[in-house]
Amino acid sequence: MALTARQKKNTMKKLQRHQNDTGSAEVQIAILTRRINELVKHLKKNAKDKHSRKGLLGMISKRRKLLAYLKNTNEKLYKKVLKETGLKK
Repeated sequence: MALTARQKKNTMKKLQRHQNDTGSAEVQIAILTRRINELVKHLKKNAKDKHSRKGLLGMISKRRKLLAYLKNTNEKLYKKVLKETGLKK
C-alpha cells in the first residue's frame, strides 16, 4: 500500500523545481495522487476496510486544498500539474 522510495522518487522527478525539491505544492500533489490511486486499488479489493477509507478521504481533502492554493497562486503551474497527474478540473 505504501509507496516505495523508488516510486516516490520517480513521481517527484516530473514536477520538481530543483533536484532537492520534496515539499513544493506540485510535488506534494503528485505524491498524494499516486498514494490515492494505490489506496483506491486496495479498497476495491477490501471494501470493508473503513480505516483506510478514512485515510483516503483525508488525503483527497489535503490534495484538494493544495490544488486550490496552486490555482490561486500560479495558474500556469496548476494546469501543468493537472496535465502531469492526469487529474480533471
